[in-house]
Amino acid sequence: MNDDVSPHDATAPPTIGWREWLALPQWGVKKIKVKVDTGARTSSIHAYHVERFKRDGKHLVRFVLHPHQRSKKLSLHAEAEVLEYRHVRSSNGQITHRAVVVAEAVLGEHQWPIEVTLTNRDDMGFRMLLGRQAIRDRFLVDCASSYLGGVVVGTPSAE
Repeated sequence: MNDDVSPHDATAPPTIGWREWLALPQWGVKKIKVKVDTGARTSSIHAYHVERFKRDGKHLVRFVLHPHQRSKKLSLHAEAEVLEYRHVRSSNGQITHRAVVVAEAVLGEHQWPIEVTLTNRDDMGFRMLLGRQAIRDRFLVDCASSYLGGVVVGTPSAE
């Protein structure tokens, strides 16, 4: 990206805040509050009961999501093809071996595929991190603002 591009330039990517509402329609997630984390290379989502299996020669995982922050009321069952397994260093320095899957992300009027690692984020403030690979060349980040992308198109207003 050109360093000379101003966020007000018509050719500049849209600006998002440090937290946003995102949808993951293939998993039934109408909205999830994400922390936009430019320090994290890959996006991650809170998933549990992660189970590996094979179907038609493909490696898949099935898992359960709690998309609402600080709530376990809504449990969504999902499955995805495994892209690969990766060693990921968490913010506290621990290295874990995680499944990497591809999800279709929707933020406002924008929709694109992202790589997501599945991990336990129960003790974290956000159920999902949107990492820099997912936003690179697609958005600018205003770290002083929130929810600039608005509510996901077709979903009820934010909580």
